[in-house]
Amino acid sequence: MTVTTETRHFRTLFISDIHLGSKAARTDFLLDFLRYHEAETLVLVGDIVDGWRLKRNWYWPQGCNDVVQKLLRKARKGTRIVYIPGNHDEFLRSFPGVHFGGIEVAERMIHEAADGKKYLVLHGDEFDVVVRNIRLLAYLGDWAYDAAIAINVVLAAIRRKLHLPYWSFSAWAKLQVKQAVNFIGEFQNVVAEEARRNNVDGVICGHIHHATMEDIGDIRYINTGDWVESCTAIAEHMDGTLELISWQKIAVTADIKALPMPKDQREDMQAA
Repeated sequence: MTVTTETRHFRTLFISDIHLGSKAARTDFLLDFLRYHEAETLVLVGDIVDGWRLKRNWYWPQGCNDVVQKLLRKARKGTRIVYIPGNHDEFLRSFPGVHFGGIEVAERMIHEAADGKKYLVLHGDEFDVVVRNIRLLAYLGDWAYDAAIAINVVLAAIRRKLHLPYWSFSAWAKLQVKQAVNFIGEFQNVVAEEARRNNVDGVICGHIHHATMEDIGDIRYINTGDWVESCTAIAEHMDGTLELISWQKIAVTADIKALPMPKDQREDMQAA
């Protein structure tokens, strides 16, 4: 596969579940993605900052700062950025309509694409019964997920030495558990029903770290995935068509650090 170093321009980009503050956050892949993808509007669909993990153990390496600075820089240069909080960054839900450094906070939004289709955009945790009603169980599940991610790190290091592509153990393990697969299906159905209640054509969400674009009856269900396992984003082209981008599948075919940085990005870094 040939890796292009030219910047792609879109009408809208949707990304979620970065989990800044978690050791599993792939800030390296995300920074590279943001370097080569521009949009008029960037929607952050929740769990951008992992407040749950930061409360347990403060972890904020330079990569997290770099992502925040990159987003603020895009806002300064004219990109409209909307931040829809999730359950891990729920502390921001107290500030709907407030702007932080040019980034607008919203509980949810209706996005009208260039082709006239309307999409309900929300994180999705309000439709997760475990998160809503059994918070302790949710935290235990979060701990188990951390353990799976730790295994990921070890396997990734071994695969790099063997010149094998990135592969997510945690994503694979999740899809081997029947209950998890059933949960994903039920979550999709419930979120699609919420879209119907809002009289829109589709829904764009995050939360369950399972990137997909599919039709559920008359509703287009779209999940942005995450930047822990899949490293995915949803892009709206200028004509309103939507594309699911899996950046790690592109980036692993080359040393992303070796890719030349666009001139305007070099100037931004020098000015920061």
